[in-house]
Amino acid sequence: MNARTETELLEAAAALAAQPTHAHHLSNAHLDALEEETIFILREVAASFERPALLFSGGKDSLVMLKCAEKAFGVGRLPYPLLMIDTGHNFVEVTDFRDSRAQELQAELIVRSVEDSMARGTVRLSHPGESRNVHQSVTLLEAIEEFRFDALIGGARRDEEKARAKERIFSHRDSFGQWQPKAQRPELWTLFNTRLAPGEHFRVFPISNWTELDVWQYIEREQIGLPPIYYTHKREVVDRRGLLVPVTDLTPPKDGETVQIRDVRFRTVGDITCTCPVESLAATPGDIVIETLAADVSERGATRMDDKTSDASMEKRKKDGYF
Repeated sequence: MNARTETELLEAAAALAAQPTHAHHLSNAHLDALEEETIFILREVAASFERPALLFSGGKDSLVMLKCAEKAFGVGRLPYPLLMIDTGHNFVEVTDFRDSRAQELQAELIVRSVEDSMARGTVRLSHPGESRNVHQSVTLLEAIEEFRFDALIGGARRDEEKARAKERIFSHRDSFGQWQPKAQRPELWTLFNTRLAPGEHFRVFPISNWTELDVWQYIEREQIGLPPIYYTHKREVVDRRGLLVPVTDLTPPKDGETVQIRDVRFRTVGDITCTCPVESLAATPGDIVIETLAADVSERGATRMDDKTSDASMEKRKKDGYF
């Protein structure tokens, strides 16, 4: 358990990058251990909790996790529903793929919208153009109360961001849905403390020990389908403080900004108002594996405007109930 990417990957990466014909093949033997750990955790959740749910956005991490769930339980036999918290500002390619994948697996899909929270008055925007991303926490906590979920399975990974790096696989949430970083339960020898008091719940992260490279190697090995925006395509963007901001009705260019058409792909997919693509010609998972080997910035650091506000922005959101 708690497998890590092999040290030899770095040596293989240098050899692979030096061979345009891809004569060297990057080892993916370690993926078996990561997959085994993920399947073990998914089954542990099913055995330990009464009302779990699997957070499913249609993004690459949740699709990898769903593939492991399919292997753990089988098509049409998932022991928990899929839950999506929709800001109303998601890429249509992703939500369409989400719906089709859930239908393929014959899984129950529950969608709860930030717009419904706005209509109830539990979410109030400071201005019409404000990103709704941070407000997903409110809608998520409302869904937990509505369905009395006692465990939510998410696709977060420790390599994504500082706050996620220090979070346990079974992450306890108090009766207010808050995470307390200084009061985390130990997880020695892969033993998980799943005790809950009334009103509390867990967030569980089965692919915590995976890296972005592991995810793309697994996608390539298992031939997992993804929304097309994960691969190279032409898109109108503006360069804003080092980020390529997509030009949309929600994110129009500002005065003085020049709209350019670039070959881009998305490393991570979220709310349109805070997710940016990166310049890329990678058209296959194998191409992306090569690019990821050379990346020196995490996917959130390279693509997320909402993580640029401060070094502690993610930790603050997680304490407030964020994924």
